[in-house]
Order: sequence, then C-alpha cells, then structure tokens
Amino acid sequence: MASGTWTGRQIPAVSQYPLQAEAMAAPGIPPPLTPEAAGTVSGGGSGEPKQLPELIRLKRDGGHLSEADIRDFVHAVMDGSAQDTQIGAMLMAIRLQGMDLEETSVLTQALADSGQQLEWPKAWHQQLVDKHSTGGVGDKVSLVLAPALAACGCKVPMISGRGLGHTGGTLDKLESIPGFNVTQSPEQILLLLEEVGCCIVGQSEKLVPADGILYAARDVTATVDSIPLITASILSKKVVEGLSTLVVDVKFGGAAVFPDQEQARELAKTLVSTGVGLGLRVAAALTAMDDPLGRSVGHTLEVEEALLCLDGAGPPDLRDLVIRLGGAILWLSGQAETQDQGAARVAAALDDGSALHRFQLMLSAQGVDPGLARALCSGSPTQRRQLLPHAREQEELLAPADGTVEHVLALPLARVLHELGAGRSRAGQPIRPGVGAELLVDVGQWLYRGTPWLRVHLDGPALSGQQRRALQGALVLSDRAPFKAPSPFAELVLPPTFAQP
Repeated sequence: MASGTWTGRQIPAVSQYPLQAEAMAAPGIPPPLTPEAAGTVSGGGSGEPKQLPELIRLKRDGGHLSEADIRDFVHAVMDGSAQDTQIGAMLMAIRLQGMDLEETSVLTQALADSGQQLEWPKAWHQQLVDKHSTGGVGDKVSLVLAPALAACGCKVPMISGRGLGHTGGTLDKLESIPGFNVTQSPEQILLLLEEVGCCIVGQSEKLVPADGILYAARDVTATVDSIPLITASILSKKVVEGLSTLVVDVKFGGAAVFPDQEQARELAKTLVSTGVGLGLRVAAALTAMDDPLGRSVGHTLEVEEALLCLDGAGPPDLRDLVIRLGGAILWLSGQAETQDQGAARVAAALDDGSALHRFQLMLSAQGVDPGLARALCSGSPTQRRQLLPHAREQEELLAPADGTVEHVLALPLARVLHELGAGRSRAGQPIRPGVGAELLVDVGQWLYRGTPWLRVHLDGPALSGQQRRALQGALVLSDRAPFKAPSPFAELVLPPTFAQP
C-alpha cells in the first residue's frame, strides 16, 4: 500500500486502492469543529452520548463497543466533529484490539447507512450477484466474469476500483479502452442492468461516504490490514448494492495483503460470518497470488488477455479461476444445483460467444464507439493491439540458465512496472495504459538458457540495470522435472447453511 500525508477529510480520487478496490470520494464533508467542541459525539446513536476520548480508551483497553458507541463514532466521522487524530487513534485501537463479530457487523451497517442505498426491481433479487477481489497482479477476472454471469442470466452491478500501487485496478484497465465511461448514476446503472445484465462502474460519492473517510485514514495510519476494518469496508459497499450473493476472492501469497494463507482464511471466515449477520449470502475463495494471474500484466495487455478468455481461450489459470468463482456464485444464488453445474454454465458462456457478446454490449452502453466495441470483440489479437493504446518500445529478457520455471514472482514484476508508469503512487496520478509485461513462459515448463522469458512494454528509456536485475530475480528456476502448474484456487469458505459439495 502506498503511504502519504493525510490532511483533514480530503478523500482520495474514486476507488483507488487495490485492497478494497472501491474507496471513494466524499466531497462536502464539513470541516472539524473548534478544539473546544471537538471530541464530543452527539446525535448518531441512542442514549447518553460518550465523548470520543472515552470511546477510544474503551477500545484501546480491549473493551466492547456497543451499537450506540459505533454509530456515534461513525456519525462524528461524517459530521466533522471527530478530529483527524481521534479517527486515527480509534482505527489503531481497532487494529490492535480487534472487534468481535457483533461489533464488526454493526460497523459494517453503520458505514452502509452513511449514504445512499441502491434499489432494484424485486423480481431481480435472486439474480443480483457480485464478486470482489482483495487485489492481485494481473487480476483481470472481473472483466471476464461480469459478462459471463450476465450471459448466465445474472444481474451484476459491479462497483469496482482503481489501484494505488502495483499496476492499477479494474477501472484503469477498462479506461484504457477509448471512450469507456466508469461514471454512471444509479439510474444509468439500472438501465445497464436491464439492457446488458452487467456493468462495471466506479463508486458514487453518495455511496458509503463514511468508508471513504476511514479508508483515507487507514492508508496512512498502518491500519489497512485490520480484518474487522477490511470486512466492514468491503461488505458495507455490498450491503447498499442489495445483492443476493457475493463471492470475495481473498488473495494470499507474496503479492497479496496477507502473505500467509491462515491469515487470509481468518479474513474469509470473518467476511462470511459478518455477511450472514447482515442477511447477505457471502462466500470467500482463497486464491494464491505469488505468480501473476495469466500471462499479461498492465492495462491494455490485460484487456487483450480478457478478450482471449472471452473467446474461450486464454491462459488456463485465468479461465479456471473465472469458471470456479462463477460456478460458486450461480450455485450460492440458487441459479445452479451444484458448483460443478454452475461452472459448466460459465464455461459454456465463454465457449459459445455469449459472454463476449455481453462484453461488447457493455462497452457500447458505457461509452465506447459501437464500431470499436465490435472490432475489439471480433478482431484477431493482432488487430486488437492496433485498436488499443500500446507502448512505444518492447524489451525482452533472456533466461540466465537452464531449468524448470518454479515461479515468476509477481511482486518484483509489479514494482518495476509501477516505476515504468503502469501504476500510481498518489490519487489522480496519470498512468500509462500501454506499459506492461507479457510472460513468455508458464510455471512448470523447462526453459533453456538464452530463451526469451519476459517481454516488457515501455514508453520511456530502456530498462535500467537495477530494473533488469529486479525482473531477472523474479524468475525462479529449479532442476526438477517439468510439472503442471496448480490452480490458484485453494479453497472456498462457505456460509454455515451450505455444505461443501
């Protein structure tokens, strides 16, 4: 995560963080009160209001915050009566002492109640589904999964995000397509769901504004990895979507927020349990994020790879994850009898062209010229590359020795691409959509010394010696026999009313 200076209640640009992938702007928040008035909470909860220092002390010392306490705190965040230092102190107290499920559920609902609720026709309820990812390198699943689910009869109001750090978020990838507009009003989202069945949009400033304020503080107070705060931030935005079913893709590994699978499982269980308490059917998939997902990293390169997957082709690990997540969503929402049946339906939508057709409709409906949308979805890979922004130069790296590819470490690859302009370090910073990298090898294959293994797309000068060394260090070779790379999908954590099939 990036670090920076948090000044007042200035909220970052829409949806910039890869973890939540949905932080938002919240303009118009009143400035803090005078020092004499600051620190007293009023009007947000029931009973006699406590002063903020008392609430902070209670949580700091491991106490339990009541529903009134939590709602009072969120109310103070919204009306400006909580000083920045007090917000940071409360977040750190939560980070160090944790929250039980009751507190986490109340915080989630309080954040959801801080803004507008989305409303849909009642007949849609079972069809309304979504997927959320905690963020990874080369993770273009949303671009494929949303139209595939729409082709299976779902309504997918996917509120997605930009990235800060690594290589950008889903919105950045889509905005590399000329004309694509991620800013849609609730009325326009309703129309998109009626006509297309899916949309991928940025978060409205009216949705969950309290979360935007808290996330801006978390980013600069070393509290991003707090499980209750992650849970409340993710689920509050899904509560206002009025979903039937949500599957969260919780990443673990070297390029994930939680390197350890056990920590990721703890987050997964908290998400599922809190979702149940809020009446939301949530499952969490644990997926590995040591190697990049697919063979392309970078905005237009990932759009091209998503189109390959929508063609029924593309890298096996990407297709596998899309099918598994989609199958779980269809099963959990009652639109398939089993996970396997749901997965088969998603695979069929990729193979018969119906998912690609929905993607073309979504592009046109969200501002892309219909002729360009049609050309992107019907053209060859070479033709697509000519239609999208691309970098001016390419540079290939050669394998330094013979060996089997054990790993291509995602994190050093992402860091170099970030330096080259594929990511941003601060809100509003422009990115270079054509910058990226193509893996020319697969994990598990044998590689001979001198064989090209990575093609870097860059706009600026050639790679520096340090960048080249960092990239070469991402290639991990061994002397064992070639092997089939495992699926990134590790396990699915289900609500208690569902049994593993």
